Amino acid sequence: MTGTHADAVISRRVRRLETLLEERGIVAGAGLDEALDAFLSSASPANGAKVTARAWTDPAFRARVLADGTAAVAELGLTAGGVQPQRLRVVENTEHTHNVVVCTLCSCYPIRLLGPSPSWYKSEAYRSRVVREPRAVLEEFGLHLPPGTEITVWDSTSETRYMVLPRRPENTESLTEEELAALVSRNALIGTAAI
Repeated sequence: MTGTHADAVISRRVRRLETLLEERGIVAGAGLDEALDAFLSSASPANGAKVTARAWTDPAFRARVLADGTAAVAELGLTAGGVQPQRLRVVENTEHTHNVVVCTLCSCYPIRLLGPSPSWYKSEAYRSRVVREPRAVLEEFGLHLPPGTEITVWDSTSETRYMVLPRRPENTESLTEEELAALVSRNALIGTAAI
């Protein structure tokens, strides 16, 4: 589809289908809202934090999540998206590289792993500026990286979602997986914050 993002087309079709189903009395609007609420109730940044903590504590899982994020998160009973299958790519922050995620066309996002997207993620200002001047945008979030740090911006699509594997904080060797997960924020999983 040229010039049109696949998710926007799908959204219009879904809205039209909802309207037709409601007009014909097949489905009530409240029933659709309940289904959406049920879907969103399992969408949380706690899921991405769980993936991160497992990767920090289990080197074999870390290798699998970096090689095939989709399959690795499925081991934990999780997915990146909703109804439409999506590939998950997990990118790792290191001492010398920092990753940040955007969707320049709309706001594709691994909702099941990060919860509903923040309003700034959907804003045109973030979507256009983070690609052109990522260091400046990250500094506006309060993230000041050393000058030599390489910053890579990953552009999500309707088929591929990205999640950042943040660097594990120092002196956390004694923490349990659950305690480590509690340190992880949604912004760190997007790449606009560090832990």
